[in-house]
Amino acid sequence: MAIQQSEVLYTAVATAENGRDGHVATDDGKIDVVVNPPKEMGGSGVGTNPEQLFAAGYSACFQGALGVVARRAGADISGSTVTAKVGIGKNDDGFGIIVEISATLPHLEEPAAKALLEQAHQVCPYSKATRGNITVTLKVS
Repeated sequence: MAIQQSEVLYTAVATAENGRDGHVATDDGKIDVVVNPPKEMGGSGVGTNPEQLFAAGYSACFQGALGVVARRAGADISGSTVTAKVGIGKNDDGFGIIVEISATLPHLEEPAAKALLEQAHQVCPYSKATRGNITVTLKVS
């Protein structure tokens, strides 16, 4: 279910100049980076790229969702990490992305870890936003 404007608690604001080969910054100056296509896509690879920024945001958000479901389940996820791999490639419409979320949960057996990942995938705002639009694979590492 979508949230209404009156329910918004925080809004991030970022402005890009020159698209994938330029500059992007947030209005508060906390992110201020050069963006360039990666070498694999014919770019200089000097700056960051939108896929790296998306991977950073998705991994942090998913880790937060994992914490929520772990607390509900009474599971110990101390020392855990979440890695998001965001791939970009050509599809029928031009380009598309694919995501692999992998988590290391050192205090849990694989079945319990996998169950928590599935639960986190249901509550993570990034997962909700991408559901049905891109392929997201979950993996216990």
